Amino acid sequence: MRATHLQPTRVRAAAAALLLCLLCLPASAAELTAKTAALVDKVMAAEMKKQALVGAALGVILDGEIAYLKGYGLADREAAVPVTRKTLFRWASISKSVTSIAAMQLYEKGLLDLGKDVRTYVPEFPDKKAPITPRDLLCHQGGIVHYTNGELIRTQREYETANPFESVILALDTFKESPLVNQPGEKFSYTTHGFILLSAAIERAGKEKFASQVKNRIILPLGMTTMQPDYQWKTIPNRAVGYLKKKGKVVPSTNTDVSWKLAGGGYISNIDDLAIFARALISGKLVKPETEKLMWAPQKLKNSRPTTYGYGFSIRGMGDELQVAHSGAQEKTRTRMVIFPKKRFGVVVMSNSEHCDSRKLAGVFVDAFAKLSGKKTGKTSRIEPGNRPFQKRARARLASVHGPAERP
Repeated sequence: MRATHLQPTRVRAAAAALLLCLLCLPASAAELTAKTAALVDKVMAAEMKKQALVGAALGVILDGEIAYLKGYGLADREAAVPVTRKTLFRWASISKSVTSIAAMQLYEKGLLDLGKDVRTYVPEFPDKKAPITPRDLLCHQGGIVHYTNGELIRTQREYETANPFESVILALDTFKESPLVNQPGEKFSYTTHGFILLSAAIERAGKEKFASQVKNRIILPLGMTTMQPDYQWKTIPNRAVGYLKKKGKVVPSTNTDVSWKLAGGGYISNIDDLAIFARALISGKLVKPETEKLMWAPQKLKNSRPTTYGYGFSIRGMGDELQVAHSGAQEKTRTRMVIFPKKRFGVVVMSNSEHCDSRKLAGVFVDAFAKLSGKKTGKTSRIEPGNRPFQKRARARLASVHGPAERP
């Protein structure tokens, strides 16, 4: 029984020591000290061991700036290739947050009407006898089928190109004949296919390919250097190999094509670019404050029942405690982005292990760093002199469990 509790104890001990170390930092510290970085690494190592992860990457934003970026474990276990900051992981459903930004940018320009029938922009989508709006699609209330929550009908036809679903219009063929799972506005029903339809509306409203709009209005302005569609027919260096648990063993995963769901889960990048995206959200670089407020408001159903989802983001709390987040899960990857805009703080994690609990992986660091964030500039969060013995005992406990922290 003792061995069963050993790893959680190590994670808790490392996290506690990390928190104490963070409380000794100035509130405006934008970079981690060597001691804090070493503790972060130990917390990550402990959590990765607990979850049996092959590879992972972490990014931390403090005071609106990227304070820490690092890769851990292996990007390719069989070839012994380590995860570095160059390693590319699939974003999976965090791609929906990118799509939301692209939509809201068009909304600000008056080019996308959130209350208009989406068929106004995409007449190729069949009439479902009930108008579905971009607003419905942004907050998963359009009644569009997901994967297993209803009948999924694929249009049968021949295509003239080898990779037809690079076109977000043709990608509608993967689901457009399917019946609705509920009437628009009646329920919150999470759907990747709904975001494919939204991307088609964005393409038509913006009069430019969806992928080009994301590149020109998000990727390039933010200085992201690796974020791109994960097109399987393209040779993209530094892609991580995926892994999953099968009969208790961690084995390589399948290399599935995700080109058909670009807007709902088809992007890939290194940890740096995911952190850059999170920082841009915190800093308000992508949309106006009033648009941000609309986008991050929990949306209600037609019966006025509230949900916990805004426009492309999961929402918790309000005011200074507002938490904006999204997770991603698909073949080869698990991801998580959590930001606290008012506290100018965020955590992003990526893993190539499908059995990764990305919420727990990110949560360890959210719990620790949130104690540091949100302080007023000019003040520090140093532990009072009377608490120094407690701090020493906690560090001694960490050392007894992990050994002394290594200096980078």
